[in-house]
Amino acid sequence: MSRLLRASILLLALASCGGGNFSAPRNLDDACAILRQRPAYWKALRATERKWGIPVHVQMAAIYQESKFIGNARTPHRYALGVIPMGRQSSAYGYSQALDGTWEEYQRDQRRRGAKRDRITDATDFMGWYMNESSVELGIPRNDAEAQYLAYHEGRTGYANQSYLGKPWLVDVAAAIGARSEMYAEQLAYCRR
Repeated sequence: MSRLLRASILLLALASCGGGNFSAPRNLDDACAILRQRPAYWKALRATERKWGIPVHVQMAAIYQESKFIGNARTPHRYALGVIPMGRQSSAYGYSQALDGTWEEYQRDQRRRGAKRDRITDATDFMGWYMNESSVELGIPRNDAEAQYLAYHEGRTGYANQSYLGKPWLVDVAAAIGARSEMYAEQLAYCRR
């Protein structure tokens, strides 16, 4: 085998290993298993809890709903006539599914121009920042995953105007997030021992 061919194969193998781990953890219904499989998540979630006061279980429930813990998650494509691609449904991207405009606001406000939506530390900090602002502006308790999610999904103005009341499916999703948050809280209390 020539040196060029061997070098090419080695380069291809190395390139396939790089780029980050964007797959979902194996067991999304077990907070302890998620954190055992991805220790970096625990560090990021705890740092956000210390900085913004948003509990780990609330963050995890929101990330589960938004991206299923997939770092490079995107919204589906839209199609005209069922076949002609028309772009994505929105600019939402990453663990937190933050929209371009909201992400840019966070970057400016926090002076974090290098922050990336597909980096767990940045995504959790973003969620903490957003949920903390919702708590300050709207009086939503930091540990109320259901209300925090409604404000996260609808925006603070939409939440204040109760736009979610016209979306029964969203109210159901928020209730499921509240239940998942409680489940994660119980699991985290057990696995921290």
